[in-house]
Amino acid sequence: VPLAMVGGYSYALSSFNRATQAKRQPGSAFKPFVYLAAVETGLTPDTIRDDSPVNIKGWQPENYSRDYRGSVTLQTALSLSLNTVAVKLAQEVGVKQVVKVAQRLGINAPMQPNASLALGTSELSPVELTAAYAAFSNGGTGVIPFVIREVKTTQGKLLFKREGGGIGPVVSAAPLAMMNGMMRETLLTGTGRKAEIPGWEAAGKTGTTQDFRDAWFVGYTGRLVASVWLGN
Repeated sequence: VPLAMVGGYSYALSSFNRATQAKRQPGSAFKPFVYLAAVETGLTPDTIRDDSPVNIKGWQPENYSRDYRGSVTLQTALSLSLNTVAVKLAQEVGVKQVVKVAQRLGINAPMQPNASLALGTSELSPVELTAAYAAFSNGGTGVIPFVIREVKTTQGKLLFKREGGGIGPVVSAAPLAMMNGMMRETLLTGTGRKAEIPGWEAAGKTGTTQDFRDAWFVGYTGRLVASVWLGN
C-alpha cells in the first residue's frame, strides 16, 4: 500500500510532481535489473567476472573510482556499483533481455536496448522505479502504484473503489534471494553504507548520473520500499 509521495518542496512555487511526472536517468539504480537478468540465466552472487576496461564500438565506460579491481564476484561488483561489470553482464545476457526483465517488474517507460542502458541512461519516473523495486521487498510480486483508494460523496455514497491487486509473480524464489543478498551487501559494505539502519534487515541501491545531475537511493525492508531522488 503506498504510504507517501512527495513531488516537490513547495506546491506554491511549483506544482510539477517530480515523483510521478519527472523523467530522469536512474543511473546505477537501474543495475539490479541487469543483475536479475544475469542470475536468471544461471549466474550467482559468487560468479566471478573481470572488472577491467571495456570498449564497445568506441564507447569506454569507466568506474566512478576510475580504477579497476580485476576479478570480482557479482556481489562485490553490484555492492560497489562497478560500471564495467554491469555493462559486460548486459552484453552477456543480452540488452533486450534486460529490457524484458525491467518491463516485467513494472518499468513502462521506453527503454532503448543499447549498451549504455546497463548504466541507467533510459529515463523513468521515481514512482516507476520505486514500484519496480517493490518486487524485491515483497517476495517477488509486481505492484501497480496508486494514490486513490476510494471516492465518496459528502453523503457517504461510494462513487469509486480501487479494485484488483498487483501484476502477479514477477521474480521466482532463487533469483530473488540472490538479489536481496547482493543489495543487502550494498548497505553493509558497498555504496549504500550510509543508509544502513542498525537492527533492520534492509537492502537497496544507489544511483548517480553524469556530472551529478541525478542522485538516487532506493531502499527496502520486508515491509517498506522508499526512494529518494535529488536533481542538480
